[in-house]
Amino acid sequence: MTIKLLGIKNCDTVRKARNWLKAHDIEFEFQDIRDEVLSKKEWTEIVKNADSDKIVNTRGTSWRKLSDTEKDTSSNAKIINLLSEHPTVMKRPLLISGKTYHIGFKPDEYEKLFA
Repeated sequence: MTIKLLGIKNCDTVRKARNWLKAHDIEFEFQDIRDEVLSKKEWTEIVKNADSDKIVNTRGTSWRKLSDTEKDTSSNAKIINLLSEHPTVMKRPLLISGKTYHIGFKPDEYEKLFA
């Protein structure tokens, strides 16, 4: 099974997740969402399978730079459009393993995922 980690290469939390996976000899494919832009179809799949209430990081710099209109996350369609236009507002990292979509990084949560 291919494990995919989505994020931004210079994000500290993404770096910690990558280092944790490497330290535990877990093979994964990393995708920087700035360098390899996701399609609307891919964002739709992510929002459908991940917790859409947690997928948008409302505490980051990218979020604060948005207009009030752009910050509308009242429906999955609006979240998909927001992520398509501003992928860096995604809460990072997003780990995809089979049908499991895990948002964020905490070592104890990764321990449970890979137990």
